[in-house]
Amino acid sequence: QVQLVESGGGLVQAGGSLRLSCAASGLTFSSYAMGWFRQAPGKEREFVASIIWSGHNSLYADSVKGRFTISRDNAKNTVYLIMNSLKPEDTAVYYCAAGGDYGALKPLYWGQGTQVTVSS
Repeated sequence: QVQLVESGGGLVQAGGSLRLSCAASGLTFSSYAMGWFRQAPGKEREFVASIIWSGHNSLYADSVKGRFTISRDNAKNTVYLIMNSLKPEDTAVYYCAAGGDYGALKPLYWGQGTQVTVSS
């Protein structure tokens, strides 16, 4: 049974930072591209960032480029999202996902999500 468990969300002031983690189990982690998506209230879920199985390449949404960094540790079956210079518009539930092509990630598995709230 595949499980993706996110952690690290919370309440932070604008300009602050958070690090999200996603621990994976039940799958061969190093065989999957991993990604982060987010969904704000009343909006559709949107892509945030993805990373190739090796960790050598990553992709970001324009809205987070230069502020967010995705990384992975295949020895720990964990993917991370470091979020700096947070803005109120970053407020959303953040979901971890595992899939195939990191360049056009179509998730096969989802985590349950972690809430990130950025106050102004």
